[in-house]
Amino acid sequence: MKVERLFNQIGYYRIAPVHSLEELLTLVDYGCEPFDLVVINASLGAGALDLLDFFLDNRQVHRALIYNGQQAQLPPIPACVQQKIQVSLGLLPDLACIQRLMVIVDPGLPLVGTVISVR
Repeated sequence: MKVERLFNQIGYYRIAPVHSLEELLTLVDYGCEPFDLVVINASLGAGALDLLDFFLDNRQVHRALIYNGQQAQLPPIPACVQQKIQVSLGLLPDLACIQRLMVIVDPGLPLVGTVISVR
């Protein structure tokens, strides 16, 4: 809910919060439209899914923000991959992080894209 509220503060309301990796995979696999951004806690993929590879190769996800990356011990990301995937070492992304990301994701007006937030 905290991440969703951060997006709401800057005018984004098309948020699809999910509570598990399985829910995320279902939404991504069966979604009609690609998602502009997926925000996910790195610990959800630990042991079950390589999040970096999944998002890098997935045409249904334009960009991804993986937070809590330090605890999940994610490897450094090459610069070419950073255009699609960003890793935050913090336990939760803060408002400044979300604002910087949304300037890249949606340089126009809010309410254009859909964000998935996975706790």
